[in-house]
Amino acid sequence: MTTMPSLLHEGLLEIVRDQPALAATLLKDLLDIHVPAFTQARMAEAELPELVPVEYRADAVVLLVTSKPVFGVIVEAQLQPDPRKRFTWPVYATAARARHECPFVVIVATPDPDTARWAAPPIELGPGSSYRVYVLGPEGAPIITDVERACREPYLAMLSVMAHGQGDPETALAIAGAAAEAIRTLPRSDQRLLYWYILRRSLGEAARKAFEMLPNIHPFLNESERKAFAEAKAEGKAEGKAEGKAEGLLKILARRGLEMTDEERARILSTRDLSLLDRWYEVAFSVASVRELFELEAVQPPH
Repeated sequence: MTTMPSLLHEGLLEIVRDQPALAATLLKDLLDIHVPAFTQARMAEAELPELVPVEYRADAVVLLVTSKPVFGVIVEAQLQPDPRKRFTWPVYATAARARHECPFVVIVATPDPDTARWAAPPIELGPGSSYRVYVLGPEGAPIITDVERACREPYLAMLSVMAHGQGDPETALAIAGAAAEAIRTLPRSDQRLLYWYILRRSLGEAARKAFEMLPNIHPFLNESERKAFAEAKAEGKAEGKAEGKAEGLLKILARRGLEMTDEERARILSTRDLSLLDRWYEVAFSVASVRELFELEAVQPPH
């Protein structure tokens, strides 16, 4: 497992978690799908076990509601082809439809054109029956270079840089500059830090080098954000103590919405190796799971 695929996968889902109504925007504006009127968009339980013999877990489930659910969207972040998914995507839609008693669609979001082409064909269910997912690949994602629009629609601006950051360096640089200004408008420091990582890792080498030379562009955080991040490390305890760092790390992982077992929580709280805790902090905003965080324990830090 490499950091970049995990980070991009997590980034796509983090955008939907931060702004569930974006799922409706994707359907209406980018995929030309009619969406019924709704008053609220909210995340729903992603586990869909009731109607199938084994547990299935979608990446993200968004419910559009009035007084009750009126439409549902399952967002799957797909970075490369996975033949098994073409069997499970129809299950996600039908199980969620039965649970919430409303129509459901599956959006497959990918920055890779080959994966988009792989996911697009109808899925044959049996004679005369098929299922179709809606694919949002780089060709369907907007190219947002206008700063004002990026600041109005920061989450769409992030999708733009993830979809097109590896393309033409000049275009990628313009998209990244607009997205960088949009990131500054986000309300939470943990959002800004995560999206800075995603932005940089989404760019090709040439665009990334040019981006980092732009005036007033800081690769990760400005000074006030660095201070907030340092305070999060030591929240509740004196800075430098292992127990305080462990508790601060738990808060960051919880704010990111990463699931954690009691055993994983206990393992973090019992860690007294300050250098290991510091290494965990460095990647706390980029790992896709707590298990991936623990994989770093076996990796020796660079000298």
